[in-house]
Amino acid sequence: MPKMKTHKGAAKRFKVTGSGKVMRSQAGRGHLKLAKSRKRFRTLKGDAPVATGDARNVKRMIGR
Repeated sequence: MPKMKTHKGAAKRFKVTGSGKVMRSQAGRGHLKLAKSRKRFRTLKGDAPVATGDARNVKRMIGR
């Protein structure tokens, strides 16, 4: 049986914490920055957990 291949697009976008949660980066920081407040940018800075319904599929794609 061949090995499962890692989905490279997903591997670059998601990471798994030590406890097993799948984390993603926040959207909305790419462009049109002048229309957004500094406060909004600060809140978008950190990582956010992936929704529980999607986490199983993401883990399968990144080989966990």
